[in-house]
Amino acid sequence: MPSRLHLEIFGPIHALPILHYRLEFAHLVRQAVRQVRPDCIAVELPSALDERFTQAVGRLPQVSVISYDTIPRSSSNATAHKTIYLLVEPADPLAEAARCALEQAIPLHLVDVDLDDYPDVKEFLPDSYAIQRIGLADYYREYCRATVGAAPTRYDLRREQGMAFRLQRLAQRHERILFVGGMAHVGRIREFFGQPRSEPLGRTRRTNVRIFSLHPESCGEVMGEFPFVSAIYEMRRSGLPPERGGTVPPLRRRFNALELIKGGKQAIPEQEFMRAAIESSARKVGGDGEMPDRQRIHLRLFEHAGRHYRQETGEQLHYWQKRAFFRFCRNYAALSGHLLPDLFQLLTAARGCVDDNFAYAFWRLAGCYPWQREEAEIPVLRLRVEDLWDQSRVIRFRPRKPADKGRNGLRFLKRKHEQRPGEWLEGFDDGSVCSWPPEDIIIENYGKLLKRTGIKQLSEEQSRVEPLSTSLLDGIDLRETIRNLPHDGRIYVRERMRIKGGAGSVVIIFDEDRRNRYTFAMTWLGEHEQESDMAFYATEPGDNVSGPGICRCEYGGLLLSYPPRRMRDVWRDPSYRGWGTKAEILLMAALDYSPDTHVVYAAARPPRSIFKRIAAGMGRKIIYIPLGSLSPPALKRIRVMHLLFGHDKREIAKDYIW
Repeated sequence: MPSRLHLEIFGPIHALPILHYRLEFAHLVRQAVRQVRPDCIAVELPSALDERFTQAVGRLPQVSVISYDTIPRSSSNATAHKTIYLLVEPADPLAEAARCALEQAIPLHLVDVDLDDYPDVKEFLPDSYAIQRIGLADYYREYCRATVGAAPTRYDLRREQGMAFRLQRLAQRHERILFVGGMAHVGRIREFFGQPRSEPLGRTRRTNVRIFSLHPESCGEVMGEFPFVSAIYEMRRSGLPPERGGTVPPLRRRFNALELIKGGKQAIPEQEFMRAAIESSARKVGGDGEMPDRQRIHLRLFEHAGRHYRQETGEQLHYWQKRAFFRFCRNYAALSGHLLPDLFQLLTAARGCVDDNFAYAFWRLAGCYPWQREEAEIPVLRLRVEDLWDQSRVIRFRPRKPADKGRNGLRFLKRKHEQRPGEWLEGFDDGSVCSWPPEDIIIENYGKLLKRTGIKQLSEEQSRVEPLSTSLLDGIDLRETIRNLPHDGRIYVRERMRIKGGAGSVVIIFDEDRRNRYTFAMTWLGEHEQESDMAFYATEPGDNVSGPGICRCEYGGLLLSYPPRRMRDVWRDPSYRGWGTKAEILLMAALDYSPDTHVVYAAARPPRSIFKRIAAGMGRKIIYIPLGSLSPPALKRIRVMHLLFGHDKREIAKDYIW
């Protein structure tokens, strides 16, 4: 691939036209330093900020804020002032140029003119991601062509003439000068450089320049590149640490029972696991030394946020949600004239295409910048977007959580956490396993609902409609009557056929487990006459420990059979060997153990036709209910179960289970 770098050369000046606070241009600055090997670096900043700016660059990768007050000349009030904030962050090309100068002992000069009343200029600039595809030369050429008729303000001309004069002074002492300046100014600076110039009027010193460390909670709101992008750039710039073995840990750590047995959990901050996700992403967004691909960064952010979302809610992101997310982002960015979305658009897509929980997980990871701390050697400053810009956009998240109504004084119902390493290990000394009764009631009630739904559906399928003759039967069929009214004029009535026999067994298949994710399979018997026997396959209990002797599992599929105390272990029964999937084993067991004629089968896909023939040979009938026709919140509620290692855990389970 050809070089994406482009320099405007005039005299000893090698000028790099940039857009401020853009990842792609920060990378091009490093590339320009390696290619030009300058003996001097000049940047588009006023010399009055020299001391504080150098101090802020020395603090990188920690983000600093330089602040000073200005008094506009147009103001008649001498006390009127405006506070200016300058962020110094890794992905800013000016900060990167200064950083390279300090690291390589290259003289650094700030050559801009300091003005108090410089107006806010809003420029509609092309998306910097285009450089990733077409390079800076074509990008800059198209920018110049689009702005050829735009007249500069007198403030811009004053600044550009001043920078040209100072570059002339530097050219008398240096042979190769790298100048990093705004794309809107480089062309006119080149013109002014060839003309005799005089010292510009402007401030050369400020007494009220202050430096702060940016508060971590402000990073996601005010940084030019949102923190996840800046963190990836910083890690790739400074050299990635050795790759960690195994998979990237979840953003909010839960601990495996085997880890407890090996000595208890380690008190590792959540920030460490966020950093691991950033490290993993940094390795996959471009080759060594290549420009990070912003599109890949968005993909990695989506994937890691999805892992966090699954860990917190037990819900899995589907392919159609991923496709809808990126399609929405593409269209939203196109409406605003960009190739790729900004953080606000990404969060809007996350909330709209998935839900608020995923959007909140996305925001937490996108706003993670591992190097920023609440305490620093300099004062810490909180900033809002309103402090830097006149306009802002607001997005609110409403993550689902248990309602607090009626619990105002019952804070002990909040879920507990392990107080010391190995504390939860003490709960796994009982070899017996049981369920949690509140969850048993929920699953039993839902099984009864599916039985009623299945019988009703079968009754409707076998009902017949006929013109009214001697009896209204089961009532007038308004739909059929209205449909035939123009050409028939008769009233139609419906007769619902009475279904003989009820539904004996219920099978619910959430996932057919073709990837062998649900490796834990078990059969247990009802403890009393109001409880069904159950066979199920689920995730491994040890993968998610919720408390002492309490593990959280997620069903892949389950079978309910009533009355209880009749079912053998279906997973070891030789009668079911040879059936391919776990879902088919549960269906065969449901046909065997159903005391009634009908078996309800709820799944994303209907069973194979061979099972209808097997059921007919056994005098049974399968009632298929599409999983998509059932209530998603209800399915999410019954899909999670908890295994308790010992009946004594039922007394404390309410403190650890939401």
